[in-house]
Amino acid sequence: MKRIFRPLYLSLGLIFALVSCGTPKVIATSVENVDQLPLKITPLAENDLQRWSHLDFVKDTVPGMSVDKAYAELLKGKKGQKVIVGIVDSGVDINHEDLKAVIWTNTKEIPGNGIDDDKNGYIDDIHGWNFLGDAVHEQLEMTRIVKKGPGTPDYEKAKAELEKERKELMGPKQQLDFILNAEKALTEYFKKSDFTLEEVKNIPDTETSLAQPKAVFTQVLSQTTKKEFDKEMESFKDYVYGQLNYNLNVDFDGRSIVGDNPNDITDTKYGNNNVIGPEPKEAKHGTHVAGIVAQLRGNNLGGDGVTNNAQIMTLRAVPNGDEYDKDIALAIRYAVDNGAKVINGSFGKYFSQNKEWVIDAIKYAESKDVLVVIAAGNESYDLDVTNKYPNDTYDNSPEYAKNVLIIGALSPSYGSKMVASFSNYGKNNVDIFAPGDKIYATTPLNTYEYLQGTSMASPNVAGVATLIRSYYPSLTAVQVKQIIMESGTPMKNEVLVGETKQKVKFSDISKSGRIVNAYNALLLAEKMAK
Repeated sequence: MKRIFRPLYLSLGLIFALVSCGTPKVIATSVENVDQLPLKITPLAENDLQRWSHLDFVKDTVPGMSVDKAYAELLKGKKGQKVIVGIVDSGVDINHEDLKAVIWTNTKEIPGNGIDDDKNGYIDDIHGWNFLGDAVHEQLEMTRIVKKGPGTPDYEKAKAELEKERKELMGPKQQLDFILNAEKALTEYFKKSDFTLEEVKNIPDTETSLAQPKAVFTQVLSQTTKKEFDKEMESFKDYVYGQLNYNLNVDFDGRSIVGDNPNDITDTKYGNNNVIGPEPKEAKHGTHVAGIVAQLRGNNLGGDGVTNNAQIMTLRAVPNGDEYDKDIALAIRYAVDNGAKVINGSFGKYFSQNKEWVIDAIKYAESKDVLVVIAAGNESYDLDVTNKYPNDTYDNSPEYAKNVLIIGALSPSYGSKMVASFSNYGKNNVDIFAPGDKIYATTPLNTYEYLQGTSMASPNVAGVATLIRSYYPSLTAVQVKQIIMESGTPMKNEVLVGETKQKVKFSDISKSGRIVNAYNALLLAEKMAK
């Protein structure tokens, strides 16, 4: 029930493990080594790590998608069609040096004239639409339910979960405040914030009030640089205070600025055409997702996208909190109506007040031959037990649509730990796994970063789907889904999954029991297209 599809700050435990002076430690537990594959496993060089999702399982001994092999052996000299890919997310920096050449442009609209030229219901929607307007922060769905009060469906469940979440945040908040106070004391002492380990060590013992801050930062700076520490702490502050001030705060109102009724699906005249959003840094998630699909290949900037033929359509509908079902449904419908053939959804939640709106939108996409690729979630949950929204089935009922792929995340090493520690899974409710840990891609303002999450695995698969639809346009969305699932590399090893890290067969944690393989997918697509 956390902000499950925002970037995961997995290295923050290091800070708390280092800070032993009066704060809890994070202790790593050992697990049984169940690796079986007799392959030589060597650490990846930085250049390979940046592209590991494109590497080949047999050749490179990492669970990549064989994208490079596909380009070298199957696509060389071929020219595919352009495919519009809808990115339903937090916004995309459409001016990024590695993305601006692949951004979709609505040629039926005249920029800046204030007229709905193509009469699609959206004025000056040149590169997509921003369904959030100037809103950035938002509550979680369970917070919105509690705010509505007793009698609201799922009220008791939401209230219990909200209280649990707030209680669990108190420990991290105390840790955060402790570290920030130590940093503040040293910053005031040195009269600068970029102090070094040597300077900290040289603080005289007579400065008794600084004994604890000195001990804390002697440990911290012996393991990392102040610059890296500041970067991690900024992310952690955003997470903790964002949860307390916005996501879990029943008194917060982040929607009124949008000017619509989020509980009325017929109220569609809202939002604007600023698809980046009011704060470029808040488009980090969506920009990274877009880059995984389509950042330019072979230009020596950042990483490489999976596909060379995507046109990125931006649908800003995911705030810093839980998305509204209305925004997601309308974003999917916009993408379908304006030519997208693949839609990526790296978002989700565990409460949904209007899930039928999203179900109807996905069914609409199915009727128009559009493939929808969705992240499985980052809570280590078994989705056969816990509903995650959206999905293509709830409470283990039959799938309501055949055009949806639910994607789990892999880490860059073969063996027992190849499933990313955070990834949700499910024999019936996750379709297939793809690289989602340590993925290098575009971030706002011409920067690049490693991020992790099923949010990153989903666009890797959306990229493969786009390749298939580009080079084999006669294939339907349902066929593309079938190809991706049937052509994946089957895995017979045991892996660690769930919050307790139980040992299970990889074949038992998704419907296909496979990992995505672009090379195999294109071979099967060729055969099926004939």
